[in-house]
Amino acid sequence: MLKDFYDKHRNFSFRTLTEYYISPGIRCKFNILKDNINTKRKFFRGIDLGSSGNSILNFLDNIKHKSFFDIANLPLKQYIDENTLHPLCGDLVTLPYRAESFDFVSALDVLEHIKDDELAISEISRILKKNGIVVITVPHRMKYYTNQDKLIGHYRRYDIDQIISNFNKFNLRNLKTFGVYGRLMKIADIQSMNPKKIEENLINLRNKYESNIAFRKFWNIIIKILSKFMKIDAKYNSKKSIRNMGLIFIKE
Repeated sequence: MLKDFYDKHRNFSFRTLTEYYISPGIRCKFNILKDNINTKRKFFRGIDLGSSGNSILNFLDNIKHKSFFDIANLPLKQYIDENTLHPLCGDLVTLPYRAESFDFVSALDVLEHIKDDELAISEISRILKKNGIVVITVPHRMKYYTNQDKLIGHYRRYDIDQIISNFNKFNLRNLKTFGVYGRLMKIADIQSMNPKKIEENLINLRNKYESNIAFRKFWNIIIKILSKFMKIDAKYNSKKSIRNMGLIFIKE
C-alpha cells in the first residue's frame, strides 16, 4: 500500500463524517452493516483499520473504546481532539498493537488495497481476542475488475470462497456473508473517465452540504431515496451479480 497515494488522493483524504450524508453508497453500506452487526453484544475495545474519515465506529454505540488506524495522516486529524477516540497512522501489515488487544475489528474496503493481504489478515487475527468479531467489506469477483479498480489502488477483487479460505487460515470462522453493493455500483466506473473532475465535484458537494442549509435539506431527501434503492439492489441481486460483499468472522 502506498502512503503517498492516499495522502494525495483527495477523495480519500478529505473524507469526514459528512460522507454518510452526501453519498448514497456510504449510507447504503453503513446501514447494511448496522443491520448485520449484533448491536446487542457489548464490545470493550474496537478498532477500524483503514478508517479514512468516515468510520463505521461512529455509528456503533455498543463499543466503549474506539481506535482509528489509517495509512494516511489527514483523515485521522478529526479524531485528535476527542478524549474517547484513539487515532494512529501506520501500515496494516505491521500493526503497532499487542496481541489480543481488541474484541471488535472492522476493515472496510481495505484488503484489496494491500499487496500482501494474507499478512494483513494474520495481523488482524493477532490483535483480536478469542471470540472477537471482524467485519470486512471487499469488492466482489475479479470478473468485474476495471480501470476504476486500478485508479483507486485495488490489487484485486475477491471471490467469496477465496476470502473465507484466507481468513480460515488464521482461526477466523465466517458467521455471515451479505451483499453491500449490487449492479447499481457500476456507476462508479464513470470516475475512471475523468477522475480529477469527479474528485473536485465531490469536494464541492461536501462543502456545499456543510455550508448551505437549504441544499442540505434537499440533498438529504435525495440520498435517502437513492440509498434505499441501492440497499434493495444489494439485497435482492444474486450473489454472482453483487459488486461488493460484507463478511463477519469470529476468532476461534
